[in-house]
Amino acid sequence: MWILQQSGEMNAQDIYTALHAVRDPEIPTISVVDMGIITNVIVRTDDDVHVTMTPTFVGCPAIDYMRRDVEAAVKGLGVANVTVDVTFDSPWTTNRITEAGKKALLQHGLAPPEHFDTLTLNLEVLNNVACPFCGSHNTDLKSPFGPTLCRSLHYCNACRQAFEGFKPV
Repeated sequence: MWILQQSGEMNAQDIYTALHAVRDPEIPTISVVDMGIITNVIVRTDDDVHVTMTPTFVGCPAIDYMRRDVEAAVKGLGVANVTVDVTFDSPWTTNRITEAGKKALLQHGLAPPEHFDTLTLNLEVLNNVACPFCGSHNTDLKSPFGPTLCRSLHYCNACRQAFEGFKPV
């Protein structure tokens, strides 16, 4: 999922833990690590760390917030020089969301996406989304277009709750 490289005395696990504490600004129950946004960490020296992140989409309004929070988290470990690069060389997909991340999406009231193996989204996958509140599959897709590009709108016929689902992208 993400790469961790190190040299010197800086503990790589400390960097990972610090980044794991950084929350997605739009979904505060999930970390940027569990969302799959952190794609590379290089510890050059104890005072020089490079982090690469791939946000969920190019127009993500939270890019600057995430960059700032990632930098602050690593600097909080005493690292003087922290570089945070944003890249879209390898586009983010929902397959990068960890199992812990999927649980965090449920805590936020979002149906997590299913893992997929194809490059194109078949809208049929949106018709079989489990309700994040009661787990029922007796749900209806109301709109494949939600408040963000990666979400769809659903209704649960069992518990009568409207909910958002994370589209597999």
